[in-house]
This record gives sequence, structure tokens and C-alpha cells, in this order.
Amino acid sequence: MKDLYPSRRRPAPEWLERRDPVLRGLPGASPPIDPALIEGYARDGFAVLEGVFSPLEIRDWLNAAKALRTQSGLIPESRVSEPGAEGAEAVRSVFAPHQQSKIFARLAADARLAGLARYILGGDVYIHQSRINYKPAFRGRDFYWHSDFETWHTEDGMPRMRAVSMSVMLTDNHPQSGPTMFIPGSHETFVACVGKTPDDHYRQSLRKQETGTPDTDSLTRLVQKGGIAAPAPKAGSVVIFDCNTMHGSSSNITPFERINAFFVFNAWDNQLADPFGGTRPRPEFVARRNPEGPIRPVRLPPPFPPGGR
Repeated sequence: MKDLYPSRRRPAPEWLERRDPVLRGLPGASPPIDPALIEGYARDGFAVLEGVFSPLEIRDWLNAAKALRTQSGLIPESRVSEPGAEGAEAVRSVFAPHQQSKIFARLAADARLAGLARYILGGDVYIHQSRINYKPAFRGRDFYWHSDFETWHTEDGMPRMRAVSMSVMLTDNHPQSGPTMFIPGSHETFVACVGKTPDDHYRQSLRKQETGTPDTDSLTRLVQKGGIAAPAPKAGSVVIFDCNTMHGSSSNITPFERINAFFVFNAWDNQLADPFGGTRPRPEFVARRNPEGPIRPVRLPPPFPPGGR
């Protein structure tokens, strides 16, 4: 398979033009959200959808997310702690929650997410990766600037830019607590990175990524062109962003914990090949190589308040 987006091969960074459409749509289908939001997503590489989920829904998912930090019997290595820290309050991420929790399996198939992903990607989808991201109060570390696709292509073998990420806010975000920052328009350019990928790089990169991050000159040029956006939506909102959008977040030194449920929808006909960087494939809990079948979006009934119907 031809490598359309080679990275980590040359001694200097390169800029490559995107070869894939950002938005495909479904023939004969109208956008499942406000067309203005779809247009903004295609233009900027991300969009914020306010108030998608109710407080009752968020309550249950937040409780489940907190329980995963200490739950026994998880897939080995799927619970990742902050660098140099241990314990429940130092958990950075729990990967594959949709494979380890029925409540998150249902959320991944919710039509408000999966149906929108099908529209954006133009057909059947599956979950390439999922995780609960925690940014604990006072100790949550940064996620340095990166394009997810650069890693998924190089280390997982994702052939084309046909994936979309959806982050469900389980807590209110605050501008001061390290929300995700985006560089608008950066999804149109692939920044090829430098540096050889170590074997089993995931063991380091899931805690702190260094290999596969863009050079400062490229970041400066991208920001000069598009600026930086740092939305801080409330719980129940969803932030969607293209797989190649440059993003990152700073550390959280505030008393405000930040938790989100993160799902990556990949086009069914864009399943993983051998990693283009020549390394061993990452584990299945990080990058799904053997999905059972496409997601069938379901419309969940609204939750009933405590005390009955």
C-alpha cells in the first residue's frame, strides 16, 4: 500500500498537502446537526456542539468514568497514570472503555455520535480508539501539540484521513484548567515529523508524547495562519475534530477536575494496514485492528429522573 503521508523518515520536517476530503456526507441525507456547525467543522477542523446530552445522562457516565480509575480486571496496561505518579487521582487515561463497560459501549453507538460520524465520513464506521481522559485537579499534565493522524498512520497503519474524534464533556471545562486547544485550519496540512519511533513506543507516548510531535517552526507558522482556539464547553457538550487537526492542552493547576469520554470513529473501509513507520502494531486496546463489524447507531430513550417515571 502506497504511503501518502510519510513521516519520521527524513532529518527535516515537511509539509504535505491533504489528499482526503474533510467532509464526505451521505448521498441524499441532510446534516444531522446545524449546517453552520458542519461548515465550521469543514473549515476549521473542529466544532463545539453545546448541550448534546442531558445532566442525567452525564451523571451516569461520570460515575462510571470515576469507577474505572480503580476498577479491577481491566485490560492489562489500559489504565495509564500521569508520568511519575501513581494512585487513582493520578490516572491520566483509561483506554477502550467501550470494550470494558456496557455504559460506554452504549454511548459509542449513540446516534448523536455514531450517526454524525457516519455523515462526516460518508458511510459505515467503527471505533478505532476510545478512552476516558482525566485531567486531575492540581496534577493533570499537559498533552503536547500533535496531529492524531500522524501517530495513527505511522504507528497503527491507518491509511487515509478518514477518521473523526468526538469528545464528550463529563465535567464542565474552564479556560484555566487546561482545555483542549486547536489550531483552526491546520487539518488541511500534514506535518511530517522527525525522529525514529522506538519499539513499543506506546508505553511512553500514552504518558508523555515526544516522538511524533511537530517542530516549533511548523507550529508557529500554523498559528500565524489560523490562530489558537481554546473552547471550554459545559458538561454534556461534545467537541468534534478531524483526525489531522493540530491540538494539545496545558497542565491543570486549578481545583477543577476535567474528565471527558473520547471516541475515534474510523471509516469502515479505512481499516488498519501494517504500520507505515515499520514498527510493531500497537496493542488492540490502543488501536482496533479486528473490529467485529460497523456500528449500528441507536437512539437511546431519555433517562428517567431518580424516583421513577
